[in-house]
Amino acid sequence: MGEGSFRIGIGYDIHPLVSGRPLVLGGVEIAFERGLAGHSDGDALLHALCDALLGAASLGDLGTHFPETEEFRGISSTKILKRVVEMVAERGYRLVNADCIVHAEQPMLYPYREKMVESISGVLGVKSEQISIKATSGEGLGVIGEGSAIAARAVVLLEKRG
Repeated sequence: MGEGSFRIGIGYDIHPLVSGRPLVLGGVEIAFERGLAGHSDGDALLHALCDALLGAASLGDLGTHFPETEEFRGISSTKILKRVVEMVAERGYRLVNADCIVHAEQPMLYPYREKMVESISGVLGVKSEQISIKATSGEGLGVIGEGSAIAARAVVLLEKRG
C-alpha cells in the first residue's frame, strides 16, 4: 500500500425539529409529528455522511459545494449524496465502510434502520454490510435530550482505487 491508499473522514450535523416538515433521515421518511429544519430537506444523517466523504477526499465541506442558495433550496439530501459520491470517485476513491450515529430523543429509529442502510448503500453503490447506522438518545440532556433537535455523526474509510 502506497502513501494515501486509505483516507478517513468524519462528519457531524445537527438540525432543529420543527412542525410542518417531514422527518427524513438516511434518505427515508420517518413517521413523526415534526421534521428537521434546513435549507435542503434537513437530513442530518446524510449531511454528516457527505461531510465525512468530502473530508476524507480533501474536498472541503458540504456548505462549500451546496451553499444556501436558491438552486439548492429544498433539495433532497439523497441527490446531494449522489453528487458527493461522484466527486469522491473522480478523486479516485471508493468507500470501504461508513459508521454512523444518529442522536435523537424521539422518534424510535430502530424500525427504520434497515431501510436507511438500504437507501444509503444503494446511493453509494456498496453492500449493506459496508454501512453501519446506530441510534442513541440524549438521555434528557441538552437540545437532543429535550427533543428540540436531531444530530448525526459519520466516519468513513476510503480506499484509493487501482
